[in-house]
Amino acid sequence: MAEPTVDQDLCIGCGTCAELCPGVFELRDDKSWVIGPDQCHTCDCAAAVDSCPVSAIEIR
Repeated sequence: MAEPTVDQDLCIGCGTCAELCPGVFELRDDKSWVIGPDQCHTCDCAAAVDSCPVSAIEIR
């Protein structure tokens, strides 16, 4: 199963991923963190990847 990851060095904490997939991502300390790597079936993780302005999210 593919899992999302966030490159903490690239992340600017815009929050778009957490808005699109709140069961997968959350903002903490001005960065996005994966909180539910197995929850992409509840949202569109591909949209979160595509919406990241700095390309900090990957699905591996």
